[in-house]
Amino acid sequence: MEDVSKNIKKVLIVFLLCFIALISYIANFVVFKSPKMVKSQYNSRLWIIRNEVLRGTIYDRNMAVLTKSSRNTDNTQKREYNGAEMFAHILGYEDIHYGITGLEKKYDSELMYSPPQIALPFLKNDKMEKKVGENVKTTLDFNLQKLAYNALGDNKGAVVVTNPRTGEILAMVSKPSYNPNNLKDIWANLNSDKNTPLLNRATSGLYPPGSTFKTITAVSALENISNIMTRRIDDNGSIYFNSTYSLNNFGGEVLGNIGIKQAYTYSSNVFFGTIGMELGNAKLKATAEKFYFNKNIPVDGISVENSRFPQLKSYEKGNIAQSAIGQSQVLATPMEMNVIASTIANDGIMMKPFLVSQVLSAKGDSVRKISPQSAGTIISKDNAKTMKDFMRSVVENGTGTAANIDGLNVCGKTGTADNAEGKSPHAWFIGFAPYDNPQVAVSVIVENGGQGGIVAAGIASQVISAALKK
Repeated sequence: MEDVSKNIKKVLIVFLLCFIALISYIANFVVFKSPKMVKSQYNSRLWIIRNEVLRGTIYDRNMAVLTKSSRNTDNTQKREYNGAEMFAHILGYEDIHYGITGLEKKYDSELMYSPPQIALPFLKNDKMEKKVGENVKTTLDFNLQKLAYNALGDNKGAVVVTNPRTGEILAMVSKPSYNPNNLKDIWANLNSDKNTPLLNRATSGLYPPGSTFKTITAVSALENISNIMTRRIDDNGSIYFNSTYSLNNFGGEVLGNIGIKQAYTYSSNVFFGTIGMELGNAKLKATAEKFYFNKNIPVDGISVENSRFPQLKSYEKGNIAQSAIGQSQVLATPMEMNVIASTIANDGIMMKPFLVSQVLSAKGDSVRKISPQSAGTIISKDNAKTMKDFMRSVVENGTGTAANIDGLNVCGKTGTADNAEGKSPHAWFIGFAPYDNPQVAVSVIVENGGQGGIVAAGIASQVISAALKK
């Protein structure tokens, strides 16, 4: 009998453990997994619910229509995208066959939400108001987006335009692009195209930033080297690390005995490579990370790939020098580089970039407003002012004169970033205007565009001029 009792206890323990495991699984499914499944773009029931409500409209900052939904004869919906390729990477698409992406996904619950209607007894169903989703007002400017898109021409690359005082994203272009109105016909080619038109280069394209990164190195020097403003270095055109490895100025230029402002103005690799080695990897990395390298940039409405700054050993002098001029293993997105320019323009305070300013009811009433938010003081006001002076000098006298606009006092930094061997370097420009009261900040990357002070600075000039209606 004693053995039977022990066996019964063992069986009961096994059943108890199985019961606990089952309850735990069910609880885990209900609490953690089921909400994700319900919201999944592949949930067919959710698409049925979506179709019950005519999807809301997405507008630009001036209430220009960017998306439009209408009913088909079979009571399904047709979603149209005004501007097509120009806004594809920002708005994304909403399609029962191909899913949902971009702002369409981020604000899906609002766009498909219709307030409950009270059915009064004396009203017939055919008299009930049709269900229409809420609307989304973005910070984008249709005309500025169009100009930036056209200014980039047939080049691969990206343009990001923001208001440095608020963080509002005014334009964000990525090329090559695609037409979200025509997904059925182009889908197969989109996924096999070696030019990756589905990639949002503005937020997910990672490029060596080249000399635009000297902005970070200059900030680090201002913070960590006490005599940097009076320091002079002999720029003989090259730094030699050994008999086979050296760091040279672009085109072999020799700048002579120079200080930091002149070195920044004419983009001396020798000066900033030398200063980078003096600072060391730890200090350079710390400054880069203050500007959100190796971190998630706090952007509302879109996801941004983390820009990267490497951890190097103290004996890797060549790599440290290269990292100080935005080469080696340094990689950045155009959004990251825009944030750097914006922060300097805004006296060292970083504003969180954002894409949506309001959610509106179907009747146009404000449901929710999104206000500008600070991400904190990144550098001191004095150091920001010094950097503004440096960046003004670049456009006034240095490598960025192609970005100059009469009466606007544009500030900026050019970059010519080496990439794959045998290919032309990427062309960069980051900057803002006007100097005294910055209202617009811009970053431009042209893949394999050559010298940044020519093509990228020229595009930036067009964009800044249009943004400030000069």
